Amino acid sequence: MNALGQPVGPPLPGWAPPSRPSRTVLEGCHCRLAPLDAAIHAAALHDANSLDREGRMWTYLPYGPFGSIGEFRAWLDAREGSADPLFFTIMDRATGLACGLASYLRIEPAHGSIEIGHLQFSPRLQRTTAGTEAMYLMMKRVFELGYRRCEWKCDALNAASRRAADRLGFVFEGTFRQAVVYKGRSRDTAWYSVIAAEWPNLQAGFQRWLDPRNFDSAGRPIASLAGLRVRA
Repeated sequence: MNALGQPVGPPLPGWAPPSRPSRTVLEGCHCRLAPLDAAIHAAALHDANSLDREGRMWTYLPYGPFGSIGEFRAWLDAREGSADPLFFTIMDRATGLACGLASYLRIEPAHGSIEIGHLQFSPRLQRTTAGTEAMYLMMKRVFELGYRRCEWKCDALNAASRRAADRLGFVFEGTFRQAVVYKGRSRDTAWYSVIAAEWPNLQAGFQRWLDPRNFDSAGRPIASLAGLRVRA
């Protein structure tokens, strides 16, 4: 309560806005996230994306598919220097090849809020340990910097993205109706978040899932991420 008897939010003693994420490499065991460099990454990314013959990975993104590598390279060039969104190329450590993109966006240090989005997971990255680790590394960086809130937003009809948000531990907050117009159609946006108080348990679950002992001889996970998160 304030002095007028009105309910207000809890105080934040010692709160200071966190730093903005920088263009530094995020290193994992299965992947590494490098700041987007169109000259270095464009060819491998385009090759990986081309494995999606039907263009399914682009359905719920506001851009793509790209008709040629030149068109894709021009799109990358325009975003390489952007600070928000801040793009990273996801590299598969096993092959050394670029296989996806991800970004931080809507970066609000004053409120301690940041979003992970613009996810372009090529068929080489979809449903892989490297893909899960990439999201873990991005979330880990968010809370190491001192952010209070990490967001995930998607088209409410994008079932795959919603399943991914649930699996990674994001909490569904609601749907913003008719929030966006893209590709000539209306989009309702589903909102998800993880807050700082939830992160220690989520991080413990990720670490248990990524532990080499959780994988069989064929590289398949033995226990689910959700199950390990609850145990943690």
